[in-house]
Amino acid sequence: MKQQVTQRRVTPLVSIVVATLMLAGCSAGQPVNPSFPLTVSEARTALEEMDRLPIAPARPVVVAGGIIDPGFIAPALARRLQQATADDAPIISVSFFGANSFDACRDRLIAEVERAWPSDGGSQTIEVDVVGCSMGGLVARHAARPRDHGRCLAVRRLFTIATPHRGASLAGLPTFDQRAVDMRAGSPFLAGLEAEAATYELFAYTRLDDAIVGEENAAPPGRWAWWVPNQMFEGGHLDAWRDPRILADLCRRLRGEPTYATEAPAPVPGTSEEVE
Repeated sequence: MKQQVTQRRVTPLVSIVVATLMLAGCSAGQPVNPSFPLTVSEARTALEEMDRLPIAPARPVVVAGGIIDPGFIAPALARRLQQATADDAPIISVSFFGANSFDACRDRLIAEVERAWPSDGGSQTIEVDVVGCSMGGLVARHAARPRDHGRCLAVRRLFTIATPHRGASLAGLPTFDQRAVDMRAGSPFLAGLEAEAATYELFAYTRLDDAIVGEENAAPPGRWAWWVPNQMFEGGHLDAWRDPRILADLCRRLRGEPTYATEAPAPVPGTSEEVE
């Protein structure tokens, strides 16, 4: 009897959660991004075509994982990019599970690049393109900053997916993780990144309904990220790395082909034209 009562209490809760997820992914009248109007169906077709005729990237590619990735997402994304580029394309993934600071993440990223493609012993690694998932985009920016002691990451192009360039909406929650503290809007860490003159091209992507970072925060101050609507039954942030529209445009850029997203990125719906 006790088990039956428990089941009756749990079932309505499960129904509410399922209904909430359905509503989150079924909102009518999904907005269309005029600077990135690619549909999910078109993107999947494009990815299939690229898989059938892979083209190697111009330089090695590094996929940098996010703060909650224990080592699954970054490798999975690297494998997906490899399908569209080439089986033997120089692509590695780096996850930051266990690292307790951005300095530790930076050091791990640079060490993995050096292990994969040793440099000539100068102040930089070899030149790479980086795909940063969420926090991974900030790690790459931090790793690219010149240092008095130690190598920096020689980034040619940086592609970020749902990266909190202007801070993360949930970073203000209590935490012992210094990386989360550094991802709070207005933190000295983020201010330091903005103060550093970037020597690389930056391409930012995001999905709407990102309750963790906030789609308005997914590009550095002064610009917008290319956004796409969320998909049914998926998280705006947690599943952004595998959105076929983002992947299709990203793969085209790695392959050196015409892209779907156009300049300048359109403002996030519901915000003003100003990005400062």
